[in-house]
Amino acid sequence: MANGQTRRTGGHIVLEGASENNLKNVSLCIPKGEITVFTGVSGSGKSSIVFDTIAVESQRQLSETFSWFIRNRLPKHERPRAERMSNLSTAIVVDQKPIGGNARSTVGTMSEIHAMLRVLFSRYGKPSAGSSNLYSFNDPQGMCEECQGLGKTTKLDLDLLIDYDKTLNEGALDSPLFAIGSYMWQLYAQSGLFDADKPLKKFTKKEWDLLLHGGGFRVDRSGKRQNYSNEYEGVVVKLTRRYLKNGLDTLKERDRREVEKIVVAGPCAVCKGGRLNKAALASKIHGKTIADHCAMEVSELIAELKSLDIPAAKSVLAGALAALERVEAIGLGYLSLDRETSTLSGGEGQRLKTVKHLGSSLTDLTYVFDEPSVGLHPRDVHRLNELLCELRDKGNTVLVVEHDRDVIAIADHVVDMGPGAGTHGGEVVFEGTVKQLRRASTLTGKCLTHIPGLKEEFREPTGQLPIKKADLHNLHDVTVDVPTGVLTVVTGVAGSGKSTLVSGALRKQHPDAVLIDQSAIGVSTRSTPATYLDVMDVIRKLFAEANNAQPGLFSFNSEGGCPECKGRGVIETDLAYMDPVTTICEACDGRRYRPEVLDKTLRGKNIVDVLALTVEEALGFFSEEAITKKLDLLAEVGLSYLTLGQPLSTLSGGERQRVKLAHRLRETGNVYLFDEPTTGLHMADIGHLLDLLDRLVDGGNTVVVIEHDLDVVKHADWVIDLGPEAGRHGGRVLFEGTPEKLLKDRKSYTAEYLRADLKNA
Repeated sequence: MANGQTRRTGGHIVLEGASENNLKNVSLCIPKGEITVFTGVSGSGKSSIVFDTIAVESQRQLSETFSWFIRNRLPKHERPRAERMSNLSTAIVVDQKPIGGNARSTVGTMSEIHAMLRVLFSRYGKPSAGSSNLYSFNDPQGMCEECQGLGKTTKLDLDLLIDYDKTLNEGALDSPLFAIGSYMWQLYAQSGLFDADKPLKKFTKKEWDLLLHGGGFRVDRSGKRQNYSNEYEGVVVKLTRRYLKNGLDTLKERDRREVEKIVVAGPCAVCKGGRLNKAALASKIHGKTIADHCAMEVSELIAELKSLDIPAAKSVLAGALAALERVEAIGLGYLSLDRETSTLSGGEGQRLKTVKHLGSSLTDLTYVFDEPSVGLHPRDVHRLNELLCELRDKGNTVLVVEHDRDVIAIADHVVDMGPGAGTHGGEVVFEGTVKQLRRASTLTGKCLTHIPGLKEEFREPTGQLPIKKADLHNLHDVTVDVPTGVLTVVTGVAGSGKSTLVSGALRKQHPDAVLIDQSAIGVSTRSTPATYLDVMDVIRKLFAEANNAQPGLFSFNSEGGCPECKGRGVIETDLAYMDPVTTICEACDGRRYRPEVLDKTLRGKNIVDVLALTVEEALGFFSEEAITKKLDLLAEVGLSYLTLGQPLSTLSGGERQRVKLAHRLRETGNVYLFDEPTTGLHMADIGHLLDLLDRLVDGGNTVVVIEHDLDVVKHADWVIDLGPEAGRHGGRVLFEGTPEKLLKDRKSYTAEYLRADLKNA
């Protein structure tokens, strides 16, 4: 027990008759004051119990204790489908949802450590700039006027945008953002302000000023159905406002890629990246500005603050140091306070969210974690385990959805879900201790005792993808050759530079590579596997041809949708501050379509019947290659149990990532880059993933995987290990070679834990 404390238990969380999502009348008694780990294959129902039932009901009942005025401003939760839930305590959810935020959100602002430093400098900085808000780069009084507090400037390079020899009608604004016929192109070429057939190099100074910087009036342009009147903005003005003002990180990926081609980015020339105005940056403590402090790694900043001898600042220093030490304790000492939160990985973001809870004196809470080991090297998992045990030993209940063997090992109680996924899951197949689970016949139990060994034969490379002098982020002028025609796994502790090397440097130097990363897919109740993989268009066309009708009739998002529920299948009633109520639409009985649509069939099935088919069933129903080729990919990534019409919003995180994987595998190209593809995967599912990667390589492709999972490392043909540590202490190549040779390396953390893992194989 932490600090010699005796753990207190307080009965059980009682759950009876839970049927949320795919749960099949599940009943559980979960011990309070202990760590309970929920295991099972992706889609087996773990998240449905922990997040969608227990956490939602806890938060729903907590909201009811507030006044209606507050409740009306809080997220609204509908009561989960369960016969009985009792003995709940307040739930704190620490999930993997991206922190997000724009360029103004940093590690310092999110953790509120930056606010403590602002107080420190406002009182003890020499000369003082004034109150603490004058040291905030998000406050107009404190931010640098040149970069508006972003610390960097992104300016258009007109030579990259404009082809001076062409006319507007010929596409002189040489970017897809100004594609001929588009709204952005019409604003200039059809405004009547310019001769659209005149080469831009012949424009007068007045015309150039109007084209680039004009504004303050409206222009007319013609649309397909009517004419429009739009506010005119010069090219520079429009691009700056629309794409550059809040930073490129806030843009959609497609827009960001195009904007990056026509801009030049760099540190702000005025504040030198410090984000603040001259008065704030002139204020120093022991020769260092607040920007200097924020640029330090957390571990370095701790040492810096400990060296300050300011008796009057004892309390504010103590608060800042306590918060910083908690960040370091969970393995994020390599981060700096000025690191933008949008650049953090899912695992880093999740651990940062826990920081504010570590210093809390509240007890009897229920902490809910979603795969907290994501993004962690095996060396650092023990830090996570210490955190979970510390929360438990303070008198809290800790519920963890997890696949990692080392995290499962510290559980006081295990709930194993299954036996399969989707409709084949939703049942409790085991409850008990880890020791008992190892003896159980469940899939998880077998995987805990049967650990894969090292691959016996390694493929020979067919060539090389050179990475030369990469110095992005923390990389130290890295030059390394990535072999082609084989499966390469890039390893190293969290923050060592793996993603920077592969997703950054390798992709930049070899832009044709297909990157499949952890960015979220757009999900809604209207988005399904069929729509996401573009299968639905083909299905609608088949129905239309078979019934001499329009394809739109077979879309619940278009004319075929039930007018009562607008194609949703349910009616959602918002009762102000009370719980929302969702009922099955009586007009369509939840089927989403107009009644007349259901009379039209294809091979004996109507559109609702077809959307209810699983991927496996659909592969037997359809023979059209335009459909089967895409559904085969879903089956390959282990999602044959999904139905074609299942809303993506109901899928687990692991399932969503594999849907995205299936979508991206359709792209042409022979170099595939994967960023931790085992996220959300059960130990048994990793075998299916490795089979898929093998098929890609055997088909003549090159596959590069960023991964911590040792089962994937053991299956690699080639390993590139980065380190030795994180942040500026990493960014170096420590090892290149086969996994067999890696075992003999005495400097690599990966090698150390690989040897230990194989002892148990």
